[in-house]
Amino acid sequence: MSHIEQISVAKTTSVLSESPRDRFSVSLLVAKRGIDILSACFLGLFFLPLIIALVLIVRADGGSAFYCQRRLGRDGREFRIWKLRSMVVDADRCLELHLADPAAREEWDRTQKLRKDPRVTPVGRLMRKYSLDELPQLWNVLNGDMSLVGPRPMLPEQRALYPGNACFRLRPGITGLWQVSDRHISSFAERARYDEQYVNELSLQLDMMILLRTISVVFRGTGC
Repeated sequence: MSHIEQISVAKTTSVLSESPRDRFSVSLLVAKRGIDILSACFLGLFFLPLIIALVLIVRADGGSAFYCQRRLGRDGREFRIWKLRSMVVDADRCLELHLADPAAREEWDRTQKLRKDPRVTPVGRLMRKYSLDELPQLWNVLNGDMSLVGPRPMLPEQRALYPGNACFRLRPGITGLWQVSDRHISSFAERARYDEQYVNELSLQLDMMILLRTISVVFRGTGC
């Protein structure tokens, strides 16, 4: 096991004893979960025709319509997150070639994303702009891996880049405080500040505020 992997395991293990039930009332967590289930059912049915249409469009290049990826969730447990595929089929090779450029490498190391990502397809770019690629995560909400609102789940290999453990105290969210704030200009590590604020101020009113701001972000097309 590498040094980074040892750090990652140690950090993740340390949060297992920090259950959100030790900090938040049971009634708040039950209400939050109930809202998640009802909302995911309603939104899933409402967007089903759009999801079917996007599936057909994405599959036009011969690849799979859906993309599954390992992420870290509550208590540091791994789960599989679902998205509509927004990248080319050979995305990993494309990224490796692009990161040979020092400027691209610096941007990737700092933010863990690229403003001009060569892997993203034209249809994928449109889906990302309006966050349509995230719609399959309603299934993640229904099966209990995610919440509508919460810290954004990270890749297992990104654990060593994230300070603290705020993102492991609750179910990760489709949207969250970071997503409706300065995600375009903040570094990956700075996400922890928003996660900590969300955990400390958790309430149904805060979730409603974030959801309303998410609608504004989606309609402005500022997703990435």
